[in-house]
Amino acid sequence: MLSWIAALLSWILSAHLAQRLCFPHFWKDALFLMRVIRYGARLEIYRRSSRVVTVVDRFVQQAQRIPDKAFLIYEGVAYTYGELEQRSNRVARVFRDAVKEGDTVALLMSNEPDFLSVWFGFCKLGCAVAFLNTNIRSRSLLHCFSCCGAELLVVGADLLETLEDILPSLQEDGITVWCMTRESPRPGVHSLLDQMEEASQEPVAAERRSVRCLRSPTLYIFTSGTTGLPKAAVITHLQALKAAGGFWVYGATGSDVIYTPLPLYHSAASLVGIGGTIELGATCVLKKKFSASQFWHDCRKHNVTIFQYIGELCRYLCNQPTAENEKDHRVLMGVGNGLRQDVWREFLRRFGDIRMCEIYGSTEGNLCFMNHIGKIGAVGRSNFFYKLIFKYDLVKYDLVREEPVRDHSGFCQHVQKGETGLLLSKICSQSPFFGYAGSKQLTERKILRDVFVTGDAYFNTGDLMAEDEDDFICFRDRVGDTFRWKGENVATTEVTEILGLVDFIQEASVYGVQVPGNEGRAGMAAVIVRPECTFDGKKLFSHVLRELPSYARPLFIRLQRLLALRVQLLLMNRFS
Repeated sequence: MLSWIAALLSWILSAHLAQRLCFPHFWKDALFLMRVIRYGARLEIYRRSSRVVTVVDRFVQQAQRIPDKAFLIYEGVAYTYGELEQRSNRVARVFRDAVKEGDTVALLMSNEPDFLSVWFGFCKLGCAVAFLNTNIRSRSLLHCFSCCGAELLVVGADLLETLEDILPSLQEDGITVWCMTRESPRPGVHSLLDQMEEASQEPVAAERRSVRCLRSPTLYIFTSGTTGLPKAAVITHLQALKAAGGFWVYGATGSDVIYTPLPLYHSAASLVGIGGTIELGATCVLKKKFSASQFWHDCRKHNVTIFQYIGELCRYLCNQPTAENEKDHRVLMGVGNGLRQDVWREFLRRFGDIRMCEIYGSTEGNLCFMNHIGKIGAVGRSNFFYKLIFKYDLVKYDLVREEPVRDHSGFCQHVQKGETGLLLSKICSQSPFFGYAGSKQLTERKILRDVFVTGDAYFNTGDLMAEDEDDFICFRDRVGDTFRWKGENVATTEVTEILGLVDFIQEASVYGVQVPGNEGRAGMAAVIVRPECTFDGKKLFSHVLRELPSYARPLFIRLQRLLALRVQLLLMNRFS
């Protein structure tokens, strides 16, 4: 008997050692995958039930379960689940007869509690909500209305002046404008706060927000692309629910306090941040705008345990002067994307052993990677079982022709382990791609067909990635006519078109250039001045400031003819 026990213990020890040597992340992978499958099973139950459960339904459920718990903390003031539920009911009451199920309304607001009140209020009326980027201006902003079909706009009091140039055009197009004020700020603009104060806080009928299909649109989130002007990515209830599970899959609970300094018009803050807070029944500390100097003070003041980030945010924190109490906080986890290896290491050295959880996934994409192991420099991790759920491939890419490499049969070619390739995600019933509002061509341009077999279809992420021997996935670069700066995607076509409107510019070419110590690429504009004109820097600056958001404005201007002349003079001086 003792020999059998000894043999069993020896086998267990050998198996454990073999697992540690050959599969060091086995148990972490298994636990993570189990949580992903459990959450996916919940979504499948929602999909098959007679009444589909949405993120707003989950919010109503939490408001009934924990009405007195703080849902949102903003500028030191706590707003409970019950209070925001009632406030969103007031919004729904104000617009109950003004909109109908299936309508789209636009929301142009900074981070503030009423962003959520308006968002949830319209969702309770069965409307889809378009989140407008608060940085875009003029022509780009006007374009957003045409592509999502919104006929009603709610604008924050601090952003009304951004509509100055296009307000007449909006009114001519029959778009009703409401402002978060108690009095009408100007003719043709309605005040909303006074209407909300007079409205009942009783909920509208639940049938008004009932959803028959999880794949119906609930949001439109704008993203830049090769088409130039912003594209309205269709966000379905299914996508919103998937994003809301991010914190839970990483092991967060209802006792966590989540710090969100990212803009709500982006999917990271709204879908992952707010949606994740609702799913957990947790508390979110919402910051109007990120401040590196106030970050750790806010975390200590509100006992923050999880914060959301983009890579540049962490770099700003690392650039702050060293303080004695840098590790005096309760933060356990950071969730975000775009964290460089050098910044990652410095961040951990400065601020303590914080679990940094990278998430990779575009707003409109059908694929998500999560670095649940926490390996520095990786955006995600895969394994055999993960690939059974999420069908993706890395294929060879020709940087000169800017297209995937195809063999003699016309099919794409896989890359080897460790080799950089274009990331493609298969479009199927388990991983649908819902595309963009408006022209079908916008959606079709993101799809590659006949990739490995005739008739298949893949979503083209536009990202070059590499997967190493240990199944960790690392980001390499963007391809095509976009680059990333200040956490935003910049469409070179849009910037080029805007520059082309300046009278003294004959031709312009925009591209991204790396700047040491910064994430992404900064804008460089190479321009040729018309022969009969002279370069006017002040005029160009005013034009760019008026027409482009801050992150899309070129930081460098390259005068082609002037540069050519300088090169010629340098050569003449060298050989004279």
